[in-house]
Amino acid sequence: MAAPEPKPPAGAAAARRLAGGCWSAFWDYETPKVIVVKNRRLGIVYRAVQLLILLYFVWYVFIVQKSYQDSETGPESSVITKVKGITSSEHKVWDVEEYVKPPEGGSVFSIITRIEVTPSQTLGTCAESMRVNNATCDSDEDCVAGQLDMLGNGLRTGRCIPYYHGSSKTCEVSGWCPVEDGASVSQFLGKMAPNFTILIKNSIHYPKFQFSKGNIENQKDGYLKHCTFHEVSDLYCPIFKLGYIVEQAGENFTELAHTGGVIGVIINWDCDLDMSASNCNPKYSFRRLDPKHVPASSGYNFRFAKYYKINGSTTRTLIKAYGIRIDVIVHGQAGKFSLIPTIINLATALTSIGVGSFLCDWILLTFMNKNKVYSHKKFDKMVDAPVPGAGPGLGASEPSQQDCTLTDARGLAQL
Repeated sequence: MAAPEPKPPAGAAAARRLAGGCWSAFWDYETPKVIVVKNRRLGIVYRAVQLLILLYFVWYVFIVQKSYQDSETGPESSVITKVKGITSSEHKVWDVEEYVKPPEGGSVFSIITRIEVTPSQTLGTCAESMRVNNATCDSDEDCVAGQLDMLGNGLRTGRCIPYYHGSSKTCEVSGWCPVEDGASVSQFLGKMAPNFTILIKNSIHYPKFQFSKGNIENQKDGYLKHCTFHEVSDLYCPIFKLGYIVEQAGENFTELAHTGGVIGVIINWDCDLDMSASNCNPKYSFRRLDPKHVPASSGYNFRFAKYYKINGSTTRTLIKAYGIRIDVIVHGQAGKFSLIPTIINLATALTSIGVGSFLCDWILLTFMNKNKVYSHKKFDKMVDAPVPGAGPGLGASEPSQQDCTLTDARGLAQL
């Protein structure tokens, strides 16, 4: 009589059943359970949230922000400027070579509208300006020889001498004399300045899309000699009158010409490259850039000197110039359809619609009268049944595939 085959240990059988259940769970398809809650108010909230999310993505994300496009900001840009016009002051006629600084025609330049001239300065000794701190004196004892004030006009000699006018006295300094405040003469150049014309030639390039364009179109010969900028009829004639720029910036020209200031000419190139290149047009805006409401730092001025020789000695004319500085600033953004951002934003939109379900679940579980009933229906509980014949090596609390059951013990009616 054949001996009976040995039975495998109960623990090994349980382990095989557990492994089989795990592999089955790996390959099985799972789907969430759907519970229909017949509550009109909650349904309205759910659909309203979905509609708002849908409108946000359709209108704002895709239509306004054009998130279906690949974009590039900050185009490569070049700016060339040229000023034309003449004006006069009380003493002379001024042309472009004299009132435009610097003359190279870059994106930042200044147009001088008022000057304070200190002529015939030579190296010597003279009275210090009364504007310098501790410059006034009553006797030589008040002046320290060899003292150098960084905000002054020279090296103090130790003498107290009469000022250029009046009865006051200041310390004597060694430097360029007479000092600026003592002999300066003011001249106003702004009489004809509003009629100065400024050509602003700008070209941009978006390297990602290999797109280039300029703000001057191909026109008949002599077009730029007879046109001035107009937002509708002459958009591609970038010749602006200085008075027009100041007016568009909301400033008073006479006041600005006396104190000086900084005006920004902003050129914006926002281009939708899914459309024709003719729809990519520059947009100009103008605004004052310096803080005019801060008295300590309002206005704009700078100094320069013209040197020459008289009888072998070096002489200079010091000029403090007030003017309107023009800063041409170019920025923009280009966009073109791309599949990757379109897929990403569509996936985000579809995922975000689930926020409505989360919100309504939270309302049901928190504020509704039958929140416990809904919680029981939504969340099924797993009961761990002991494994029949499990050996001592396998705990009675370890589940098998057949013994894991989902129960609805209360048998509640459908919500």
